[in-house]
Amino acid sequence: MGRVVALMDDLFFQMKIAETAKHLGVEFKVAANGGVLATMLEPPTKLVIVDLNAKSDPLATIARLRATQNELPIVSFLSHVQVDLAAKAKAAGSTEVLPRSVFTQNLASILAAAKD
Repeated sequence: MGRVVALMDDLFFQMKIAETAKHLGVEFKVAANGGVLATMLEPPTKLVIVDLNAKSDPLATIARLRATQNELPIVSFLSHVQVDLAAKAKAAGSTEVLPRSVFTQNLASILAAAKD
């Protein structure tokens, strides 16, 4: 079973992702902050999802992850109008930065890529 860990605080969106992950047979866990997320990477995690609008300093979390997990895919999402934030996320180490609408549209394929 693939494993995905996310940093986000939007409960409604967490449930949407959790339901899609369950349907695909992918384990999905959510962290409230970057410190907790770092402790959730074991057992091996195939993908990290970061809501760039989370209240718990998502850019710092991405940078910390990238410093210790060079190969781990990090997919971030945000509002399509937040161009500066998208650039900062890429600079911090996000593998991919997507508008929330594109992330939602491609959610099943993004999660499926994390399957074993």
